[in-house]
Amino acid sequence: METLFWTRLDDLIASSKIVIDRPKDKPHPRWPDMIFPLDYGYLESTTAIDGGGIDLWLGSASHRNLTAIMCTIDIKKKDAEIKLLIGCTGEEIGIIERFHNRYYQSGILVPRPE
Repeated sequence: METLFWTRLDDLIASSKIVIDRPKDKPHPRWPDMIFPLDYGYLESTTAIDGGGIDLWLGSASHRNLTAIMCTIDIKKKDAEIKLLIGCTGEEIGIIERFHNRYYQSGILVPRPE
């Protein structure tokens, strides 16, 4: 079952265009004190709970493999979502984890099993 979950996410990523709408080191459009530490975007033609595309973080690794997911809760938006971590190094995963546990959010990292 677990393998099928990750495989289906791989298929979704492979069949979708990655759109980066919040580049690294740029502020959030509504909260300027929130600076994105890595490229952040979504998978085009997908749907998440907020009606937008499935959110993702894009790391600097040479591959575009799914490395983990982050399960988040956002107190301001009053929602919960998953964020796909694609091509992220160990250091970048730590940065993302810290980002989602600041401001008004909390997150739990689910690393991909080896």
